[in-house]
Amino acid sequence: MKIYLPQDAAAKALGAEDVARAIRAEAQARGVEITLIRTGTRGMIWLEPLLEVEIDGLRHGFGPITPADVPALFGDLSAHPRALGPVDDLDWMKRQTRLTFARVGVIDPLSLDDYAAHGGLTGLRRALAMTGQDIVDEVKASGLRGRGGAGFPTGIKWQTVHDAPAAQKYIVCNADEGDSGTFADRMLMEGDPFTLIEGMAIAGLGVGATRGYVYLRSEYPDAIAVMQAAVGIARNAGVLGADVLGSGRAFDMEIRVGAGAYVCGEETSLLNSLEGKRGVVRAKPPLPALQGFLGQPTVVNNVISLATVPVIFERGAQHYADFGLGRSRGTVTLQIAGNVARGGLFETAFGMTLDTVVNDLAGGTATGRSVKAVQVGGPLGAYLPVSQFDAALGYEELDAKGGLLGHAGLVVFDDQADMLGMARFAMEFCAVESCGKCTPCRIGAVRGVETIDRIAAGDAAAVGLLTDLCETMQDGSLCALGGFTPFPVMSALTHFPDEFARDREAAE
Repeated sequence: MKIYLPQDAAAKALGAEDVARAIRAEAQARGVEITLIRTGTRGMIWLEPLLEVEIDGLRHGFGPITPADVPALFGDLSAHPRALGPVDDLDWMKRQTRLTFARVGVIDPLSLDDYAAHGGLTGLRRALAMTGQDIVDEVKASGLRGRGGAGFPTGIKWQTVHDAPAAQKYIVCNADEGDSGTFADRMLMEGDPFTLIEGMAIAGLGVGATRGYVYLRSEYPDAIAVMQAAVGIARNAGVLGADVLGSGRAFDMEIRVGAGAYVCGEETSLLNSLEGKRGVVRAKPPLPALQGFLGQPTVVNNVISLATVPVIFERGAQHYADFGLGRSRGTVTLQIAGNVARGGLFETAFGMTLDTVVNDLAGGTATGRSVKAVQVGGPLGAYLPVSQFDAALGYEELDAKGGLLGHAGLVVFDDQADMLGMARFAMEFCAVESCGKCTPCRIGAVRGVETIDRIAAGDAAAVGLLTDLCETMQDGSLCALGGFTPFPVMSALTHFPDEFARDREAAE
């Protein structure tokens, strides 16, 4: 009996370890031989722990499973109260275009053989037969853009590092996933770590870098453990080291753990932290691509950007570029969270509308109340009202609506959400997390909290002051923390003006 059960952090939080213990105990008591394979999550978080049993070559799902449901697994599976049928036939799975996340939830994350059996290392082997420029050109042709939020063309960044003269270059993976409602990086690292390793190795071959670092947030202990183990396995198998897959070409990497500063998700602050310095933002220029880690040319890419590279080299740039819309090519990994009936990760081609995501895939709110707004792009993303749910999920398309795609996290709110309170939270978040380097962010966020409190107390003149303050922060901040904080604040003020007036009217 072959059983698959996630050991992803989300599944663990929902009781997966208790289920694993119950399965082993029940099998031992019955004298039944089982093979329990621990995987990543499939991304259907509302069904976790989602257990799968292989039946006639198909993996059938059962969930959400509790220890009390385990004994029935050793009986008639078709009659099990938690039976869902073949997992790949579930609506959530059938409607996806899984490229980056194709193996997540399917394989044993720390089995290199399992990884290779599902297409792993094919892209790296192809890249080893190419020149650095050919590798960069392939990434350019794919249309891949930075999945960390900025949406900068990955191939252009790689070209800059490729062309920069230096004795030593670096690949740095930004795994400091700190945005609320986002979990794609963690899910990928815990469920398919070798694809990130392979992507970083290909990047190194492309730009001439022989050393890489994953900067991983300390709040992800499971991801840290999995990635550290995977790097050791890859090194022992010759995937990393001085002779990558026997090619004579070198690339090695290590895992570095951050200390919990949100601002270290910004690339220059991350580089300072990686060097052992205080995590504060650097002025640009010079760009990290020219003077990055230790002053050397450095590629800084997000987890999803680098983890997508292997599938581009496995299937070809054109295959990847054929998905999407406009300048947003390939797939986007939507992380659906907040007040929703069905939360989780959904990988699809760019172009799906917010209405489809929120009201169809997510099933509306968990409370059953009407949807009021969705914040796209993390705590610095705009609040988009229902009237803008026709917006297509693409970089330029959301920008046209006054929003930003960011890391593709979506947090849904029902009609009881306090939008003035949410605007205040955005300013307070910026004040707490600011590195303090620039005045618009350091001082502006503090004044922003005070100004919103004045609005709540009935000061009508403070609305204009808040608008001016947001313009100053947006135009004058050194990085996106201060520069993007006005997005949630001004979107709340623009789309829900009555909520900024209600307390003032009460005061009058």
